[in-house]
Amino acid sequence: MKNIPIVIILSLLIYSCNTEPESNSSEVKNHHKNIITLTDEQYQIAGIDTGFLIQKNISYIIKLNGKIEVPPQNLVSISVPLGGYLKSTKLLNGMHIKKGEVIAVIEDVQYIQLQQDYLNAKTQLMMLEKEYHRQQELNQSKATSDKVFEQSKVNYQTQLILLKSLEEKLKLIGLNPENLTVENISHSINVYSPISGFVSAVNVNIGKYVNPSDVLFELVNPEDIHLSLTAFENDINHLFIGQKLIAYTNTQPQKKYPCEIILISKNLEKNNSAQVHCHFEKYDKNLLPGMFMNAEIEISNLNANVLPEDAIVRFENQEYAFVVKGKNQFEMIPVQTGITEKGFTQIIGNQLNKEKFVLKGAYNLLFSITKNNEN
Repeated sequence: MKNIPIVIILSLLIYSCNTEPESNSSEVKNHHKNIITLTDEQYQIAGIDTGFLIQKNISYIIKLNGKIEVPPQNLVSISVPLGGYLKSTKLLNGMHIKKGEVIAVIEDVQYIQLQQDYLNAKTQLMMLEKEYHRQQELNQSKATSDKVFEQSKVNYQTQLILLKSLEEKLKLIGLNPENLTVENISHSINVYSPISGFVSAVNVNIGKYVNPSDVLFELVNPEDIHLSLTAFENDINHLFIGQKLIAYTNTQPQKKYPCEIILISKNLEKNNSAQVHCHFEKYDKNLLPGMFMNAEIEISNLNANVLPEDAIVRFENQEYAFVVKGKNQFEMIPVQTGITEKGFTQIIGNQLNKEKFVLKGAYNLLFSITKNNEN
């Protein structure tokens, strides 16, 4: 508001100058739509002050947003390798579980068949092993041919391979081959939780048949959750691994969560942004995967070229500054601005270091130059 009288006076001077003959020395000369030349009188009225870019240490806060994610090793999808019918489960979404806890019981006749095959193969192996050793002794004494001995050896090794493969299948469904006997053959198996955490999804119901590719449950270990933030290209250069920040949710902005940057993506996405992964310094059970959060990172002691805020004008969605071209002559040039702090605005780029700028009265010049372009 303080510049309004100056603008009015300057406007009247410009108008009067434009209505006089071209030979009048008080005319405001405008050779280019972005260049203006003032008379001495207009220069004084506009209150213009000039100077060069100032180097100043500034501090500012980068504001980012993102959401809570879980690393792959802490997100587990539970399935049954051989399939079967879900006999029982007590899991509900959000329920806390412990590592090694039984989370489901699956039953199917194929489990009986697998245990039967294993026990039969184990018994058969014992017989073939004895036969192999007998033929070995006979072969050493030349009481039997090499062909018979080699065949007994092949039979024994083939059966051993079969037994080992059946053992691994039993382990895959959670059965211990060493404890399996004729007396404890079971038609069902237990499914155990591989982690401690909570249930994030239940995809089955009692009595449903599940295939080996079906995901029964999804479990999450939240103690190692991290915050994935989106940072744009201009901000990435100010970030580094180990840097501290604070995060907060939209619903409880007053509650701050200290974090530390652990990883910065090396690839820019289509919108010139990169992912910044942060670790929470203290686990809070109220923080859940998928929750959106905001973050603030304080950048201090950034050495920058700055101009006073009054030196920057905005016109047609672009920011400009005026540089001195000669006596009472100024050119309006576009500038790329950065941080504004305590009355000073950062000018990005070093190509303007030697230019002399209008520090005060820039808006008076903007009014003058737009008024002349209209006439």
